[in-house]
Amino acid sequence: MLIREVILENFMSYEYARIPFRSGVNVICGPNGSGKSSVLLGISVALGQSYTERSKKLSDLIRWGKDMARVTLVLDNSRRGRRRPVPRIKKDTIFLSRVLRRDGKYWFEIDGRAVSKNDVRRILSCFGVDPENLLIIMHQGMAEEFIILPPQEKLRVVEAAVGLESYRRNVLDARRKLNRIFSQEESINKLMESAKQTLNYWREQYDRYQEKKQLILKRQFLERELAWAEVSSIEAEISKVKGDIGRLKSDLEEIDSRRASYRERLERLRDELARLDLEWRRLLEDRLRLEGERARNELAISLIEEFISNLNSSTTSSSEVYGVNGQGDPDEPSGMDILKVLFEGLRGIAASGYVAADTLESLRERSNTLRSRLSRLHARISDVEDRMDGTLSRLRMLGDEVLDCRVELALLEHRRRNVMDEILEKEKLLKSLMGDLTSARGRAEGKGLRVATVRSVREILDEIRVTDGKIAAMADVSEDIERMYESYSRLYLELEEKARAVAENKERTLREVKARMESWRRVIGDLLEHVSSEYQRILSYANASGSVRLINEDDIESAGVEILVGFKGADETPLNAYTHSGGERSTATMAFLLALQRHVKSPFRAVDEYDVHMDPKNREVIANILISSLRGSDAQYLVITPNQIFFEDSDIHIITVQNVEGSSMVREVV
Repeated sequence: MLIREVILENFMSYEYARIPFRSGVNVICGPNGSGKSSVLLGISVALGQSYTERSKKLSDLIRWGKDMARVTLVLDNSRRGRRRPVPRIKKDTIFLSRVLRRDGKYWFEIDGRAVSKNDVRRILSCFGVDPENLLIIMHQGMAEEFIILPPQEKLRVVEAAVGLESYRRNVLDARRKLNRIFSQEESINKLMESAKQTLNYWREQYDRYQEKKQLILKRQFLERELAWAEVSSIEAEISKVKGDIGRLKSDLEEIDSRRASYRERLERLRDELARLDLEWRRLLEDRLRLEGERARNELAISLIEEFISNLNSSTTSSSEVYGVNGQGDPDEPSGMDILKVLFEGLRGIAASGYVAADTLESLRERSNTLRSRLSRLHARISDVEDRMDGTLSRLRMLGDEVLDCRVELALLEHRRRNVMDEILEKEKLLKSLMGDLTSARGRAEGKGLRVATVRSVREILDEIRVTDGKIAAMADVSEDIERMYESYSRLYLELEEKARAVAENKERTLREVKARMESWRRVIGDLLEHVSSEYQRILSYANASGSVRLINEDDIESAGVEILVGFKGADETPLNAYTHSGGERSTATMAFLLALQRHVKSPFRAVDEYDVHMDPKNREVIANILISSLRGSDAQYLVITPNQIFFEDSDIHIITVQNVEGSSMVREVV
């Protein structure tokens, strides 16, 4: 039992009333408007039920004309076995009050001391009472509200009423834990993804750092290789210079030999040129002489022919002419002699005015003689010309040879000077290279042991420049990168370890959720199986059938209770406001509540006007079943009804309420 007595002061239609309660069934009856429901409302206000504060102001519950109201519940805190429901209060009774003021101030009191609503809830939890549960305190119309509740809400109300909320909480806690693990896993995955990206970045930088270290080592080796390559290059150049000097000396000996040969040849050519020059001069003199004779003969012939031409038109006899110039050597006179004779004859002819015939003939003979002579002169001149041409050609050829010899000698001399200069330069270069070799060998030995290389210094320098460029491109790569990479590697390994731990935890939690879900499904299934059986039994007294079943049992969030009922042989259908009448709904609802009673843990339950729409038969059936369902338990049940009910059991506490001149009056029926 929870409530021993209810005290109402200036509450609604009550000015002052003390209403005693007993364990078992307490029935409040009376006509409509007498104040029956006000008793349950007062109890709900004192218990802090939210329902009483949603629909109206609490100040509206104060009796008209009064400034303050008080509702007090005398709670039974006597021992149950070895302990009290509220161990910290060492009394058998606890006075729980709710004070209402017209100015809107409300507060709770426990044994006259003001407390908070949370304090009241803690006290009620010790008794095992949940005033917010629809199945614990059902005001007027709440039966209809229960019917229209979604199956999911019905299930939650049932769980709270029978004390199985812990199973749901266990499942939901496990699921929340699983969700947290999922969230944690997601967060770790995001962290791992971010860490992986960062690690990849630092891995790339670390690879670049390692590459830079390799490049630095490579450059150091290249410097060593370069140093010894320079030594090898100088050694090769020294060898080449020595070879060049040897070849140049051989060339110098060859040049000297060729110079001597060309000088001998030049002397011979000069002697031959002198001889040919004398011969060409003699031939030139002969040709000049012959050319003079040919010119004189040609002139004489020309004059004779001109004279003969003139004589043909003259009367002068040729004999006279001949007589003038007929003296002289008949054998081959010289051209000059002929010209002299001719000039003399012509002057005589011109003076005498005539020419003899024999003179003309003589001139013709002379002309012929001169022509014969001129022909021989032409032959001799042609012979001299040929000889001169041959000599001149030979002279020219020898001149060319002399010129060639002199050119060759000049070239050989020039080459000899160049070779001598080159030998001197090579010897100077050799001396310089020997010094360079000593310096280069010292530098190379400072770099390390000799490196055999087939590459040239230029090739190595090119590779060093390329290596320097690569190193310069990694100027931003510092030694800190190795530390950062190792740090993020450790972080990533830690995250992987956490991810493995979370995955293992997730697997355990999934198994836990599954186990708790199975446990919840089992206890709810067993509960609804017993309730359904009792529900069917109760409905059979009202000529009806029905069942209670769990729907969507695989998902606790969408799982619900579905109540089915069929009256007078009709098929069972889900209980709702559209298919069933008011009496049928009331009967089915009360049948379900009664079937649930033996499983309800609350020490106090109340229902207001559950039987309004029932016919007399069903009203009495439900009433007697209600009494029988509570027989032998310590539960306290408050039933409010405006109807007269016949109870087969005489152990019923009946309270009547009447309104007399605006005030409700309470009286126990003995």
